[in-house]
Amino acid sequence: MKHVILASTSKYRKELLERLAIEFECMAPNVDEDLFKEKIADPTELAKILAKEKANAIAKNHPSAIVIGSDQLAECEGRILGKAPTEKEAFEQLNFLSGKEHKLITAFTVINNKEEISKVNTTVLRMKKLSPEQIKKYIQLDKPFDCAGTYKLELHGISLFDKIETTDHSAIIGLPLIELGNVLSQLGQLIPPPINKL
Repeated sequence: MKHVILASTSKYRKELLERLAIEFECMAPNVDEDLFKEKIADPTELAKILAKEKANAIAKNHPSAIVIGSDQLAECEGRILGKAPTEKEAFEQLNFLSGKEHKLITAFTVINNKEEISKVNTTVLRMKKLSPEQIKKYIQLDKPFDCAGTYKLELHGISLFDKIETTDHSAIIGLPLIELGNVLSQLGQLIPPPINKL
């Protein structure tokens, strides 16, 4: 079994990867995402490149490890939406998404030696038409300032939506565990792990 590194300090991605029952550590990739956001307009391409850059940032100093980089963003009507760190920005973003369909794009890259495997998961969501009061109440409930799209579907955010179409619910939280688990299995990581017999 090789050493596995998650190129992220996100508590959400850490909790997700723990569900695969493999040993790993987390490291901050320290990638300047704004540099790429200024140059790349296509949301899927941007998510893919950021995931790859994060993985490479760690892999170059840990060449013998399996490194996982990931990125997530939302897209609506051609506008790329990331995190909204203040109440004002969160309100504006949710007000923009209100009554509309948007995409949540989650990409990951796994680097093993010089081999790179990249995948993208796209979830389509339709938000209910929300009043300003509903938006403000939701922001107070979940404080979703650290989430792409400014909602937490694993908490009260599920009540904001009419419809969600996804192939992997874990992708919505930040890491597509079905596809990632398949990739790690192909690389020799035991998923699910062996059961210890008493």
